[in-house]
Amino acid sequence: MNILITGSSGFIGFSLATKLLKNKNFTIVGIDNHDEYYSPILKKKRLKVLNKYKNFTFKKIDIVNKTKLKKYLNNKKFDYVFHFAAQAGVRFSFENPFKYIDTNIMGFVNLLKSLKYSPRKFFYASSSSVYGDTSKFPVDENTLLLPKNIYGMSKVINEDLANFMSKKYKINFIGLRFYTVFGPWGRPDMFLFKIFKCIFLKKIFFLNNKGNHERDFTFINDVTSMMVLLMRKKTNNKHEIFNICSNNPQNILKISNYIKKNLGNFKIKFVKKHSADVFKTHGNNLKVKKITNYKKFSNVQDAIKLTFEWYKQNHIHKID
Repeated sequence: MNILITGSSGFIGFSLATKLLKNKNFTIVGIDNHDEYYSPILKKKRLKVLNKYKNFTFKKIDIVNKTKLKKYLNNKKFDYVFHFAAQAGVRFSFENPFKYIDTNIMGFVNLLKSLKYSPRKFFYASSSSVYGDTSKFPVDENTLLLPKNIYGMSKVINEDLANFMSKKYKINFIGLRFYTVFGPWGRPDMFLFKIFKCIFLKKIFFLNNKGNHERDFTFINDVTSMMVLLMRKKTNNKHEIFNICSNNPQNILKISNYIKKNLGNFKIKFVKKHSADVFKTHGNNLKVKKITNYKKFSNVQDAIKLTFEWYKQNHIHKID
């Protein structure tokens, strides 16, 4: 069974690939451009792990380069496609909005145009950012989409494109609205890794809005397990969207204090709320649980401990 994973050196793409590669019946082609949004060193470390598997092949391609992408994929056929290559980061979208148009929107179009056939399923990364600020929780997949930044807007456009293409070309799309995914091999620009770095480098951690936020933290092992189950399960429509979340929001200040008390001391300085931040994310995961029957989600504190130990053992704080 042939599988394509774009963004294979990124956090979620890498984590899914390592899980699937343990099955020798799967052959995976990974595509990534090793963008410098955060340290390419970490991405190369992930790739080094993937390259140990004989059933993995890597090609360094930027999905914005439609000519190179089309040429590479021209004669290849995949049973499943997982599209995770995208420009991440809500706050960075305020600094460089056009990067999100080029990569997240045009890159998505380039990939669709480069495939000459319909895979069994085409998975793509969406985000909880599509909902924006809302007041009714938990948020289900039918909630009105009101993104408050271009990152969220780019994901809404991806969903609209998938909806159109599913009807016109009969492609089975599955959109994954990820909620604050964390765990070993995670992104260094995310909340937990920023705290961990402050612990080891003895720096001050700047906490927005006095930590008066809630986030639906979702452990990477739960995320990859749900994706594998969705790959195997039959879905009802040509285009399905799922919240990929724990349905268990955590207060940011409480998480900070838990880490400070149990894992390592660091100083906190309160700063004002960033305009890009939403107050709360809390997804309803009944839909994905119903179709996958996945119910045993990881304990958040245990998962944070495990992530911290991995971070410490791999000296991630030394990676710029």
